[in-house]
Amino acid sequence: CRQLFRSPSMPTSVIRPILKRIERPQDRDTPVKTKRRRSVAGTPSEEAAAEPVAWLLRSRSFSHEEIENLLDNDHQELIGDFSKAYLLQTVSGKHQDLKYISPEMMVAVLTGQYSSLIESCVIVDCRYPYEYEGGHIKGAVNLPMERDVEEFLLKKPIVPFDASKRVIVIFHCEFSSERGPRMCRFVREKDRACNEYPHLHYPELYVLKGGYREFFPQYQTHCEPQDYRPMHHKDFKEDLRKFRLKSR
Repeated sequence: CRQLFRSPSMPTSVIRPILKRIERPQDRDTPVKTKRRRSVAGTPSEEAAAEPVAWLLRSRSFSHEEIENLLDNDHQELIGDFSKAYLLQTVSGKHQDLKYISPEMMVAVLTGQYSSLIESCVIVDCRYPYEYEGGHIKGAVNLPMERDVEEFLLKKPIVPFDASKRVIVIFHCEFSSERGPRMCRFVREKDRACNEYPHLHYPELYVLKGGYREFFPQYQTHCEPQDYRPMHHKDFKEDLRKFRLKSR
């Protein structure tokens, strides 16, 4: 090893000086001494070191959208304008940000059990026209495209004549998995955009859990015609392709 670090001009007989170990300062308050003292269990120094330290966090500013989201999360059991609680009993669904009702609750609305509190109930069937024509919930309107629902609901909003009563909107598709929830969010987004927060034309929106696929077998008498045509029906492949292209 000594040969590796020897200068070529230095005689081989010269022995390299031995480096002395640097003497540590004798100051009792050096970091080394302090660290060693704290390692002794039960000493006052260790107890002081164990005390919790208060950390100061940098403050941050929230955007208008973030504030709205925080308010929405704080009022999950209130309708969209935070004026009152949801009227209909809800159930858990695929999308946690949406309010789902069961087929039984839908029938309760259809049979007038909430007529003293609901002035108008709009059932939005988001399936494609050939599905709707093959069987739909009585009274439902077929609005498969965003422009359709915007024209129907937002161009001239439905306003209750009796201010003490409600206007509710229930969305569904075949399974209420994609098209219905997507349309529900679209209406809320457009409604927010044309109103001063938190006011809304339609603060109370629901999604029918399970969609028409779950509703029809249980309540065929509330459907017209009393039939069920799935989206992937073999006779309507071209219609499906056409409407999927339109919805992109």
